[in-house]
Amino acid sequence: MSQFCQVWLTCGDADEASKIVNTLLAKHLVACVKQVPITADFRWQGKIDKSNEVLLVMDSRLDLFEDIEKEVARIHSYETFVLQAIPVAKVSQGAKTWLEKELIRE
Repeated sequence: MSQFCQVWLTCGDADEASKIVNTLLAKHLVACVKQVPITADFRWQGKIDKSNEVLLVMDSRLDLFEDIEKEVARIHSYETFVLQAIPVAKVSQGAKTWLEKELIRE
């Protein structure tokens, strides 16, 4: 049985976000991506910093995480990007059918 997840990633700008989104969708590693402009406050190299970013919230499966990470690493501009997968406990039947159809199989 497939374990669906949401995969979260912040990108430096809309162009970078679009490149990542288009690649992941084309390879059927994600089925849907929501893009949200955000402001991030964070610690980096001993300092507190702030940046305008684009948050990607992507619908996928846990078993595809490593493939997603590999593609993101090829494209992402950040030295250290944060890619997180959050398991989905339940999903509606229609969404489940759609996700199963759109995501690659092993």
